[in-house]
Amino acid sequence: MRTYLVVVDESSEAESALLFAARRAAKTGGGVHMLALVPKTEFVQWGSVQATIEEEARARAEALAMGAAGTLMAEAGIQPAITVKIGDPIASVKEMLAGEPVAALVLGAAPKGAPGPLVAHFAGHDAGTMPCPIMVIPGSLTREDIERLS
Repeated sequence: MRTYLVVVDESSEAESALLFAARRAAKTGGGVHMLALVPKTEFVQWGSVQATIEEEARARAEALAMGAAGTLMAEAGIQPAITVKIGDPIASVKEMLAGEPVAALVLGAAPKGAPGPLVAHFAGHDAGTMPCPIMVIPGSLTREDIERLS
């Protein structure tokens, strides 16, 4: 099955990437794997405080992914796989790509300004070494544009 890997967060560009991946998966008989990233917190002197901060961030990421999964089910009839990872975002995406076959890495780009670190890295520095195509969905696209293009 064709699986589209989408990195999700609270941004509108991530929402556009997820919508595009859902539409492509629905049209090609594929699936969607959502990766919610939780950045590693800076060292806090008291370990229990750091653990609490990381757990709260993980809970927010899981809630975000579950909400997005509900939207995906309602709009495209697709039940996505969900993974939540704590740590370096680039390393986490590379680990996901190495662990399972992926039809494409789908990332969203902000409507203005410089691309985010994932787009800059995977569409720039590592573009020629990727194990799958990279789809960068412009944040300026409307839902209708995404529907037409997917």
